[in-house]
Amino acid sequence: MSAIIDLVESTLGVSNDMAMIMVGTTVVAIVVAGFLVSSSQNKHPIAMTADFTEFPLIQREELSHDTRKFTFGLPSEQHVLGLPIGQHMTLKFIDPKDGKGVQRSYTPVSRQYEKGSVSFVIKVYKAGVHPKFPEGGKMSQHLDSLSIGDTILMKGPKGHMDWKGYGNFTVKQMRKPLETRKATHIGMIAGGTGITPMLQILHAIFERPNDKTVVSLIYANQTEDDILVREELENLAKEYPNQFKLHYTVDKAPSDDWKYSVGFVTKDMIDAHLPKKQSNGHTQIYMCGPPPMIKFACLPALQELGFVENEWFVF
Repeated sequence: MSAIIDLVESTLGVSNDMAMIMVGTTVVAIVVAGFLVSSSQNKHPIAMTADFTEFPLIQREELSHDTRKFTFGLPSEQHVLGLPIGQHMTLKFIDPKDGKGVQRSYTPVSRQYEKGSVSFVIKVYKAGVHPKFPEGGKMSQHLDSLSIGDTILMKGPKGHMDWKGYGNFTVKQMRKPLETRKATHIGMIAGGTGITPMLQILHAIFERPNDKTVVSLIYANQTEDDILVREELENLAKEYPNQFKLHYTVDKAPSDDWKYSVGFVTKDMIDAHLPKKQSNGHTQIYMCGPPPMIKFACLPALQELGFVENEWFVF
């Protein structure tokens, strides 16, 4: 502090006392500005609670033949959910068939400080469609059966990542110490509705004008029609061309002019479209999607490319 006072004194030609006042005033102004920014984000009441609370369905939208966007109302138009970035909400209902609770965790696609509502993009697994899962998905079918005004139980937060902003985040895995990590370039691999935690982090990055974290995303789906939030993703890629790169892969090319990849996520695809490993660990790879995709495609490919466990995170 004394060096700063001396610099102000010599540069501006003021007395030592005046220099001390000027430096002190500046420090106070910086602290107050930071407090005001923080307060502006947190001035709204928080709707999220650690205990299950009812939230009413206020809107539903069909995004594809089997995927819906469900929007639930918060207690008031001034409430925000308050969910930390990188975390999920747990949804619950009581199954009338056996009286048991059914719980699943989902990541909202609405922004962290969006007022009055929270939205989830969820794939509905219908009964009798997949032979391995004849009953389908209990939670997704229940959500799909809700009428406007019906309620679902929610609580939060839940999850192992806490995104702090500007490339900084922590990871707390079970029975392991808290890790603090830093990323200057994030590679994302998402499959299907696994895009939701990626979108949550993308929102958090681009809502901060001074956050220069670079992101590259590979988004895998069965067909082109299954690509969720496509317009939003492509708008981000257009708005931030130097900061966000987007690449798709589908099981079968929809047409001869399809300019993206076809097939499973591979080592060559990752090498071509995601960032290279950095010696300082500042390339981080985030993954979310079907477990076989992560286990048999993504992780082996990353290991072949030299990545190690503390350079990736699976939601």
